[in-house]
Amino acid sequence: MSKKKWSPEELEKLYALKLEGLKWKEILEHFPDSTENGLRKAFYNNMKSEAPVKEKKAAKVLILDIETTPIVSFTWGLFDQNVALNQIIEDWSILSWAAKWMDSDKVFYSDTRKEKNPRNDKKLLKEIWNLIDEADIVVGQNSTSFDVKKLNARFILNGMKPPSSFRQIDTMRVAKSKFKFTSNKLEYMSKNLCEEHVKLTERKFNGFDLWKACLNKNQEAFRELEAYNVEDVLATEELLKTLMPWDKSINFNVYHDEHTNSCTCGNDKFKKKGFVYSNLAKYERFICTKCGKEHVSRENLLTKEKRKSLRK
Repeated sequence: MSKKKWSPEELEKLYALKLEGLKWKEILEHFPDSTENGLRKAFYNNMKSEAPVKEKKAAKVLILDIETTPIVSFTWGLFDQNVALNQIIEDWSILSWAAKWMDSDKVFYSDTRKEKNPRNDKKLLKEIWNLIDEADIVVGQNSTSFDVKKLNARFILNGMKPPSSFRQIDTMRVAKSKFKFTSNKLEYMSKNLCEEHVKLTERKFNGFDLWKACLNKNQEAFRELEAYNVEDVLATEELLKTLMPWDKSINFNVYHDEHTNSCTCGNDKFKKKGFVYSNLAKYERFICTKCGKEHVSRENLLTKEKRKSLRK
């Protein structure tokens, strides 16, 4: 195949597809006269020149959920067992993962059903590493304590480098910090706060039976695991959008270069609602007309003389 000559229009399309989070294999479908290697060269070579590059318009928010295999060990009983390292027969690994970019319809999923040993997670790790490496923000239910740290452990144990840095939003931590629900589990919160997606509870393989069947390479169990894993991601995204008006941990406006601000829900219309005060400042308060989230101006409205008098 002769070397492809790229037009400005094609380069612009290439950049747009890449910034949407598509993989090179997916982008190749739009350029059948090229190759994956050719796409990479065109992207990175022209990025250094004056080729038309579309600026990132918003944060890349990745919603994810993982499932792990259990540790197999020798024990002498059923309750209150202390398992020593030399009692471990097989260590845990990643069994499956599901992820999606926020506000995208596409859900990514991968598991070990085709592996000779279902505990072999090397292929899965490379796939999820690539997505995390592109993310500005990673979101999950209990993901700060579990999903992200579990993935990091498997990354380093398999000799992989750390992905690019990212910020995190943990829906469980948001719930614990702002509310006193009966339960902060995804099952309870999605049932009571989500309208479209709820954590799956009725399954053929209940509890540990699902993981046991998957480790025995039961394909029906893997299909159920996929449905379970994917629905968790969809429910987490919907839950996130419900909780976001209450969470002020991340200012999404820093991720774009536009001078007009918008709310985390995407709305750019606000109404004034009084003021917010601290011991030395007075700020104007604005409320999002769509989700009701509070936004506070950065400008201290108190005069210099007033501020000076307050410090006495």
